[in-house]
Amino acid sequence: MPNQLQYETSPYLLQHAENPVDWYPWGEEALAKAIADDKPILVSIGYSACHWCHVMERESFEKTDVAQVMNEQFVCIKVDREERPDVDAIYMDAVQAMGVQGGWPLNVFLMPDAKPFYGVTYLPKRNWVNLLESIRSAFDNNRADLAQSADGFARELNLTDAERYGLTQNDPLFAPETLDVLYRKVAVKADDEKGGMRRSPKFPMPSIWRFLLRYYAVTGNDSALHQVKITLDRMALGGIYDQLGGGFARYSTDVDWFAPHFEKMLYDNGQLLALYAEAYSLTKSELYKHVVYQTIGFMQRELMSPEGGFYSALDADSEGVEGKFYTFTTPELLDILGPDYDWFAELYNLTDEGNWEHGRNILHRTEANKSFAERMGWSLADLNLRLDATHVRLLRVRNEYIRPGLDDKILCSWNGLMLKGLATAYRVFGEPEFLALALRLAYFLLKKMRDTRNGRLWHTYKLGRARQAGFLDDYAAVIDGLLALYQATFVQSWLTEADQLMQYVLTNFSDTSEYETGPDPMFFFTDKNGEELIARRKELFDNVIPSSNSMMAENLYMLSLLLERSEYAERADQMLGRVQPLVQQNADYLTNWAALFALRTRPTAEIAIVGPEAERFRAELDAEFYPNKILCGTSARSDLPLLHQRGPIDGKTAIYVCYNRACQLPVTSVAEVWKMVK
Repeated sequence: MPNQLQYETSPYLLQHAENPVDWYPWGEEALAKAIADDKPILVSIGYSACHWCHVMERESFEKTDVAQVMNEQFVCIKVDREERPDVDAIYMDAVQAMGVQGGWPLNVFLMPDAKPFYGVTYLPKRNWVNLLESIRSAFDNNRADLAQSADGFARELNLTDAERYGLTQNDPLFAPETLDVLYRKVAVKADDEKGGMRRSPKFPMPSIWRFLLRYYAVTGNDSALHQVKITLDRMALGGIYDQLGGGFARYSTDVDWFAPHFEKMLYDNGQLLALYAEAYSLTKSELYKHVVYQTIGFMQRELMSPEGGFYSALDADSEGVEGKFYTFTTPELLDILGPDYDWFAELYNLTDEGNWEHGRNILHRTEANKSFAERMGWSLADLNLRLDATHVRLLRVRNEYIRPGLDDKILCSWNGLMLKGLATAYRVFGEPEFLALALRLAYFLLKKMRDTRNGRLWHTYKLGRARQAGFLDDYAAVIDGLLALYQATFVQSWLTEADQLMQYVLTNFSDTSEYETGPDPMFFFTDKNGEELIARRKELFDNVIPSSNSMMAENLYMLSLLLERSEYAERADQMLGRVQPLVQQNADYLTNWAALFALRTRPTAEIAIVGPEAERFRAELDAEFYPNKILCGTSARSDLPLLHQRGPIDGKTAIYVCYNRACQLPVTSVAEVWKMVK
């Protein structure tokens, strides 16, 4: 019989709905049952594209003998970490405080009052059953000790950031010397030969390379630019990128970007669209343009819902085998490609016995088109024609394979990242389809994922149903996306919507308690009207997704310039001042903060465009790399502060450049703007 998960919408929870384990979703019913039955709680956290989550399900959660032990001895709760990042973050912090390396599946044991006392990640069946029995024995025979330990972990989780990291309120120091310190902290760990960081597995980590682009913009440091280019080049040519269909996998298992963990996540690809588009505006690399266009095509084809939102992920596995959908055996390739096999195999590093597991080949390159064409004695145009033809043939065959599983829930925050990616791609390339996708997504977010009664965002959406109060990262990412969309279109309503969401955040996510140095400017991750958990945390460290507080600090700064809101700028500076010592110590874990420090080292160019050619001038300005600017514009008149009482000059479109509320004389060409700005 299906368990309590049968009523959920999360694909991950539904995968477990017919397990013999009597799973409950996280919620009041399960927590109350633990107290009523006086049982310890097992919280098992994962997500639908998680390979080892699937393995543990097959080995343990689908087995009736294991389920019997779990059902008799525990109240078992299954959590989708993407649907409940608040629950995941608390218990991940707890497990790491226990000295256990975090990861998923994350299995945490709690006292009946939901305080954690022990946790592990994946375990094979025998070890798992032994652990279950040991945990229950300790609960029955040493309960007081477990309760004391759980209380200690709960206290640890409730420490303020000031207590945990020694943060105090400082005035931020925006100086080149400070920026150099941040860069050295990152550069020393960067892999100058193969790109990425010097470790494996290798994750794309877009915020690192975004910071280095901004550092380069300030300093002109060629080493920083090299680290960006070698990373983006090697990722785009490597196995982590789907050479046939476009889109990036979550990470590479090795240092060469060769063998990916094949799951494809919306949050990676949305961020990488913005990164590659921005890098193209600097380098004009055709490889980067190809990545943007092909990846948007993949996401439109495989992740976009009929309503215009984007689904969360594609699984790593198909037919129970990791990567089977994306790889080919050599006989398959010979049959499909015929006489084209030899040169194709050389370009993509294929072998007769297969370059990966089970005799299969991952398409993986280390050589760019131009050098390979020269080596083969072909023109670049000839090679591109050959590649297009072989890719079409391979895709035709691959599309007949059994596809990986689709996680079809729509997450607000990840769609905000996608909105930023699409808007940035449009700003750089001017492709009308990119703007159409961005506009459709923005309408979806504001119509389907916002509560019209109070302006609150919803976190997740599926089958016409939005649920779960939004978290800080939902607001941060959507505001960021709307700000990019406003600057791409000059449609004032997008800016108004962004400000309304910011007002909601200031009211409902702020910390109103007082510390020795005054109120903490950082925001809580959860809405004050949301569910009360054993801790209310703040997210500071940037990871595969930038921290919600670092995104909010940049949003406040940008809105302060576009709307002349001095209180927004003051809040952003307070956040930067609070976190600066931590960034200087651990810049490689706070690179989105570092990117904002890079932005603030010099005044931001406030560029206002007024007149009939506002859109053309906007496109010319966006086509060239200059991250330290904001754009606003109108073809006629506007009441926005930067546009108020400004108009064309002798009928010509005028551009006004201001710094720190001091404006230069207006000009009538983009070339004159660059003379002033650069």
